[in-house]
Amino acid sequence: MPNIGVPGLIIVLALALIIFGPSKLPQLGRAVGQTLKEFKTSTKEIMDDVTDEFKLEDNEVEANKKK
Repeated sequence: MPNIGVPGLIIVLALALIIFGPSKLPQLGRAVGQTLKEFKTSTKEIMDDVTDEFKLEDNEVEANKKK
């Protein structure tokens, strides 16, 4: 993913201000923040599930080796 940098960020914010107006910008920021928070939470849950599954699989392999 390319780095935006400060000038690119300023341009994006200016365009958002022009398109959505100053009254809608705080609502938009909150919505984006909540969406990112939910995405991070979901990603963490998926990673935890995958990790747990691999641990179970490793335990089964170890149990079969002992037999």
